Amino acid sequence: MPRNSRVSMRFSTQTLLLQLGVVLLVVLLSGTVHAWLVYERIGTEAENQALTLARTVAADPDIRSGVQAISKEEGTPPPDVLAGGTLQAAAEAVRVRTGALFVVITDETGLRLAHPETARLGERVSTDPTVALGGKEITTRNTGTLGPSAGAKVPVYAPESSGAIVGEVSVGYSVESLSKSLARDIIPIALTAGGALLAGAMASFLLRRRLQRLTLGLEPEEISILVHDQVAVLQGVDDGVIGIAADGRISVFNAAAARLLDMPDATGQDWATTAVPEQLKQLTKPAARDAEAVEIVAGGRVLVASARKAWHRQEDLGWVVMVRDRTELQQLTRQLDAVGTMSTALRAQRHEFANQLHTIAGFMSIGQHEAATEYLARISATGPLKFPVEQAELLQDTYLQAFVGAKSVEASERGVALRIGPETLVRGHVADPQDVTTVLGNLIDNAVSAAVAGSSADRWVEVELLDDVTHNGGTLHIVVGDSGDGLGSLQPEEVFAEGFTTSEQPVRSGAGQGLGLALVRQLARRRGGDVRVLDPGSHSGPGAVFMATIPGVMDSAEQAGTGADSTLREDSNG
Repeated sequence: MPRNSRVSMRFSTQTLLLQLGVVLLVVLLSGTVHAWLVYERIGTEAENQALTLARTVAADPDIRSGVQAISKEEGTPPPDVLAGGTLQAAAEAVRVRTGALFVVITDETGLRLAHPETARLGERVSTDPTVALGGKEITTRNTGTLGPSAGAKVPVYAPESSGAIVGEVSVGYSVESLSKSLARDIIPIALTAGGALLAGAMASFLLRRRLQRLTLGLEPEEISILVHDQVAVLQGVDDGVIGIAADGRISVFNAAAARLLDMPDATGQDWATTAVPEQLKQLTKPAARDAEAVEIVAGGRVLVASARKAWHRQEDLGWVVMVRDRTELQQLTRQLDAVGTMSTALRAQRHEFANQLHTIAGFMSIGQHEAATEYLARISATGPLKFPVEQAELLQDTYLQAFVGAKSVEASERGVALRIGPETLVRGHVADPQDVTTVLGNLIDNAVSAAVAGSSADRWVEVELLDDVTHNGGTLHIVVGDSGDGLGSLQPEEVFAEGFTTSEQPVRSGAGQGLGLALVRQLARRRGGDVRVLDPGSHSGPGAVFMATIPGVMDSAEQAGTGADSTLREDSNG
């Protein structure tokens, strides 16, 4: 990682500090708003209380009569007279009893007739009395001679019913007392804010731990790099990669896996119910932790699959299944087998040709020209090569003669007689030797193995081949039977499952065993044909009989001859 990435603060720590800052800001804002609302509520209650008290004082008949009496006099009595008057005494009594900051009574001109400070009697009030003297009640928050206060002003009416205003009563409560009330209420607010801050801090810390666990301790930059690398790697490889999370959900399903398994992208599906081959699911069973790779046939391909358990420290991340295409390798292996078989046949043919040439040369050297001519005619009638297989002349295609003959040599070495059935008739020529070799070779090899493993003392394998060059581009029909003990308790379809083998040796991973019948069936079906069991056989013999139909692998003799003539003409012209 770059140096600045190592030195800088981790993203989870930044997230924690950011969350703590947001929580602190929210708590402070909420506490401030709550305190302001409480303060406003206390102030409003003080104003309402002051208004109620002012109304009570202004409605007192003695207060109304006293204010009217002074208002009727010319001028205002001196302060010492007002200080000893009934209005001052009544106002002070009310103030002391209610805890108000002041209870002030004025005449109709706004001069003080009662005030907590006697020195200010006879003076004009410091706040505007015109609203109350105009006949309206009002609540106020202002600063007067006694300091800031929340109060109310109420007009004082004359005792008579004339409705004349003779003065006003002003009552106020100190803002300091409001602050003391707020201080009493602020403690629950502070405790609530502190609890919210603590809860937010704990939630932020738990969220930080959760984030670290989900990201496996990686930073966002590292996660972004990993995502880009994962996409580049998974989509760039030819091997199929399937990731199964610990909860059984498919988290990775790259394009190669979809192509090899011949199915759409299964990302997000449940692994247990998705439409992948059952052999893949068996690889991820708990008991299959150390299982070897297995070979399966899917989508017309031979695949090798393996699974590995994924761990990060002590955390179970699930499974990773790798799928590799072995089709080309299997084809090359079978081509090599065919080449080996043909080499054996050619060696035998060369040896037989050498013997025949020596015989002809002997006839010529002793002057037996007629014997040489008869010998050449006999060779032309029976074919150039004798194999330990009966009725080889029914196969007019030299490739099939050589291949079946080579297989007969191999079968003879294992104590099995390979023979050609009486219904055999092949008049055309093989146009696709590779597919014919794959199908015919697998069926003969399986039949030879079944004959060797059978209980019959007479071990044989019978092959019947019939071509039809008039339909489907030339179809070859193959029927193979043996002297084995048949399929026994097996169902006919079971032998076509991946992994089935007649070999007594255990199936080795990657050896190609257990795939022959499944592969040849898919090969035949891909061409529009099929491979099936005609007769499951019996325990005492004869054994099972298999039939294969392979369209498009034969040419007629005329087509093959035309091609050969053209080749000869080209060679001669060359």
